[in-house]
Amino acid sequence: MFQRDLLKDRAIFLTGGGTGLGRSMALRFAELGARLFLIGRREDPLRETCEEILRFGGAAAYATCDVRDYHAVEAAAAKADQQFGEINTLVNNAAGNFIARTEKLSANAFNAVVGIVLNGSFHCTQAFAKRWISRKLGANVLNIVTTYAAANCGSGFVVPSACAKAGVLAMTTSLAVEWAKYDIRINAIAPGPFPTEGAWSRLMPSKQFEEHSKEKHPMKRFGRHEELANLAAFLLSDMAEYINGECVVIDGAQWLRGAGEFNDLLLLPESTWETVEGAREKKS
Repeated sequence: MFQRDLLKDRAIFLTGGGTGLGRSMALRFAELGARLFLIGRREDPLRETCEEILRFGGAAAYATCDVRDYHAVEAAAAKADQQFGEINTLVNNAAGNFIARTEKLSANAFNAVVGIVLNGSFHCTQAFAKRWISRKLGANVLNIVTTYAAANCGSGFVVPSACAKAGVLAMTTSLAVEWAKYDIRINAIAPGPFPTEGAWSRLMPSKQFEEHSKEKHPMKRFGRHEELANLAAFLLSDMAEYINGECVVIDGAQWLRGAGEFNDLLLLPESTWETVEGAREKKS
């Protein structure tokens, strides 16, 4: 339904762009004519995603960057401007999440998620906004949050993510008002369950729980990456110029059925928790 040049005037800085939903959005944006500058902490996925975009004639470049480090973000932003002349669109997608019983959560684990999601989103947003405002350039920011932030209900067992994503949503609505006068438009998407490599395995402790989640879902299925990528493309396009400060939920009505995406983890027995927590400790 989209014209192939829908995003031809967009130079997009996309965080967490090498894997998962970030990669899917990057490929779709490039198909629609956007130039992509991807950042993330691991080089291989970033390079592979850029190579795929270049193979079908798109424009893409990347830099490794930890969004928790403001100076690293500034350096990546400068490199992106150098590459494409002017970045005019930011997608804050980088995230960290895992399931945990909060009473067993360490301060470092909490800070790691909040640092990536909330601090990282602010770092990128401010780094580019300062450029846009000083140069009198209109721009777009799209933040990827989650349903338990958009529904203002939180969720058990993912407390760091719930706190961080709620903060990003508050930043979205606050800055939409503050920066509208600069022609900077800021929106958010709140995805429900979308299977991805890596993150999905950290959030679904067993095949049985995955099947339970699917069976409980009103549509009896999880989201498809292209569904979210197309929504993101629309919100970044000129077709959505009067949408500002909005958070669009895309979850097939899951949160309407029961607040807190991970609350059903209350059903897990102690033995499963011990296995999950043991696996996470080995990785760290």
